[in-house]
Amino acid sequence: MTRFALTVEFDGRPFMGWQRQSHGPSVQASIERALREITREDIAVHAAGRTDAGVHATAMRAHCDVTRPIAPFRLMEALNARLRPDPVAILDCVEVAPDWHARFSCIQRRYEYRIVLRRAPLTHERGLAWRIPQPLDVPAMADAAQRLVGRHDFTTFRSAHCQADSPVRTLDRLNVLGDGDRIAVHAAARSFLHHQVRSMVGCLAMVGRGQWTADTLSDALAARDRARLGLNAPPDGLFFVGADYPAEASA
Repeated sequence: MTRFALTVEFDGRPFMGWQRQSHGPSVQASIERALREITREDIAVHAAGRTDAGVHATAMRAHCDVTRPIAPFRLMEALNARLRPDPVAILDCVEVAPDWHARFSCIQRRYEYRIVLRRAPLTHERGLAWRIPQPLDVPAMADAAQRLVGRHDFTTFRSAHCQADSPVRTLDRLNVLGDGDRIAVHAAARSFLHHQVRSMVGCLAMVGRGQWTADTLSDALAARDRARLGLNAPPDGLFFVGADYPAEASA
């Protein structure tokens, strides 16, 4: 039995999310189907994190255990051949220690949220960014974002369907960067609550529009009440961009 670590890129638009679903396609099911075709084994694929319907990834980390002897490069090539035409690609595949776990060994997860400021509809990037038709005050957003960094009870920014045991999380980084008509929000933490990144971005957009101030954002956080959430950003602009581990120990 060999454990392989995969780096996965996918376009989330056709999927119900990462996790296998009974009522629609998922990234996990797509990869597991390809693995079954290659190995004739029913193999579970475990990811660093779950993503919602319409959320994308540039570097999701995952792992699977394969009984059949196969080289990492051959497995990657075979997976990519069988994943077509699904918009999923295996960017890297390496052997790892048997106790390496994509989810439980992960010490930090990183997301990027992409916003495009323009009145015209998106064509090439439709579903890949949040279009906002008016200018946003990026410095105000960047300043307000720092109010959320640190260890807090994020109940206000947590989905009502979140299954986490505790709403307390430590947000390591929340940076807002503007470049012309584009804004990128970078978030990093050991773990996130369901909808946490989208909820934070939605409220930061309200700050950018002048509807909220940094103090309003702080008050919403302190309220620990989902009803105090200003806006939940759409899934379109959210990308899982990285997962970090203490060591990438190859077997």
